Amino acid sequence: MTILLVEDDAGIALVITAALEAEGFTVSVCDSIAERDRLLASERFAALVTDVMLTDGDGIETIGTVRAAAPDMPIIILSAQNTLDTAVRASDTGAFEYFPKPFDIDELARTVRQAVGNAKVRGSEEDEVPVAGLPLVGRSAAMQAVYRMITRVLRNDLSVLVLGESGTGKELVAEAIHQLGQRKNGPFVAVNTAAIPAELIESELFGHEKGAFTGAVARHAGKFEQADGGTLFLDEIGDMPLEAQTRLLRALQSGKIRRVGGREEIAVDVRIIAATNKNLEPMIAAGQFREDLFYRLNVVPVTLPPLRERADDIPALARHFLGLAASEGLPRHSLAEDAATLLAQQPWRGNVRELRNFIYRISLLVREDRILAPAIAPLLAQAAATGRGDEGQTLDGAVAHWLAAHHPAPGRVYDEALAAFERPLFLAALRETQGNQLRAAQLLGINRNTLRKRLTELAIDPGLLQR
Repeated sequence: MTILLVEDDAGIALVITAALEAEGFTVSVCDSIAERDRLLASERFAALVTDVMLTDGDGIETIGTVRAAAPDMPIIILSAQNTLDTAVRASDTGAFEYFPKPFDIDELARTVRQAVGNAKVRGSEEDEVPVAGLPLVGRSAAMQAVYRMITRVLRNDLSVLVLGESGTGKELVAEAIHQLGQRKNGPFVAVNTAAIPAELIESELFGHEKGAFTGAVARHAGKFEQADGGTLFLDEIGDMPLEAQTRLLRALQSGKIRRVGGREEIAVDVRIIAATNKNLEPMIAAGQFREDLFYRLNVVPVTLPPLRERADDIPALARHFLGLAASEGLPRHSLAEDAATLLAQQPWRGNVRELRNFIYRISLLVREDRILAPAIAPLLAQAAATGRGDEGQTLDGAVAHWLAAHHPAPGRVYDEALAAFERPLFLAALRETQGNQLRAAQLLGINRNTLRKRLTELAIDPGLLQR
């Protein structure tokens, strides 16, 4: 059996050829679309392995010609253009598999063997998926795994559970699956289950009838009905009360919901994407999360890496956020390489959300058109001091350090120290709750009005910490 390899990098072509020949294949190599088409017109091949960027054009854009010449031939696409755009375009062609560079050569050889032995390949008659305005940024190996998982769920309605730390962009993954999938013309409804009081969550999800409870002055359609025909994104699913979990499971199993106070069952057609920053398995063992609901949601898990595990993406993300900031009316800046390198060296405990907020801040504060490392170093130090604190210090040491550094006037020590302690405490609570003041007040154990008053006095804008 002969494999057609289209690759204009002679070194890569040599390595791939050796691996495929070790699998018992004969390999025919060319480096252009024109030569590929000539070979397809004169010979039959067991599979096509093709790069995207070739000497005379785009290998993906011309897959239609390949399909016309050999409709049943499996296609495997290689690319150094490691974006979600490329992954989706590869998926749209009906390719058997997509490999971002660099890839495991043994895995490629095994995949070619599997493709040749597979009686069917995915068809190419599916609707074209738009690729403009994709919400995810990054070409790191960690993000490639995410992109490949996303492409696998675009043509089906399997439930997806997005896992990852707070601020990694779980809602963006849900939006990408919706926007690029077969439900793109339906509604996308997002609900943060942790932000809804426990006594109201069933009404929010399933709706209620007039008079169902005090304050229910009219019939209300819940999130399931609002998302009918589209996608329902259940964020922070790990914080959902157990009673609501039971009703959610029933709705997922039956495809029907019943409004609070109602008797009629209403059929709904929604795709469920859930997300959490918690490890649900210990919660299941502790009886805090239903095991059957977990398996209903966790059909396809997508794990988002923390930003510290994809530092190579930080310069691209920073420049992306600079562009967004400019489009929203902030001064336009470019990012120098030394500044990009400095940003990539930071821990970013708040992940992409923290990086985004910092970029917006420097867009406002830095006066120069080109942002250099010396301009952002003090702002990074300030953010570390006020936002995260020094994790290596004990609280006693931090207090002693603050007293030595600030020398508050006699009679003002308590008030000034309290304000200095409140600021990082409130910031930490708001980061934990994505800027939700009600949940932050509940977390801190104080009145919401008290929190709002102190935020104003401390000049803290909770909007900067929202999702």
